[in-house]
Amino acid sequence: MTLDDMTTKLREANVVIPGKRLKLDHGPVGVIMLDGIAGTVTNDNGDADTTIAVSWDDWLAMTKGELDPMTAYMSGKLRIQGDMGLAMQMQGMLSKLKD
Repeated sequence: MTLDDMTTKLREANVVIPGKRLKLDHGPVGVIMLDGIAGTVTNDNGDADTTIAVSWDDWLAMTKGELDPMTAYMSGKLRIQGDMGLAMQMQGMLSKLKD
């Protein structure tokens, strides 16, 4: 799955948190901005309330249920900058992505 495919999937699932911006930073692969203020999901790299930095491979493993987000965080594979409570809502987001 590509970054564009994932962005489309998140957009179709309407995975945004109303009134908040959450950025998924996948390093050199790119970013996905879940903009709950504008109600959009884009690849724009802007300011966010919370940024979750995770490699693309680890992100895909989390979306498939192969890697637990808490385990990823505790092992340093996932880093959070900003509102930790907002990041905790990622679990619900991941459940919308499972096929």
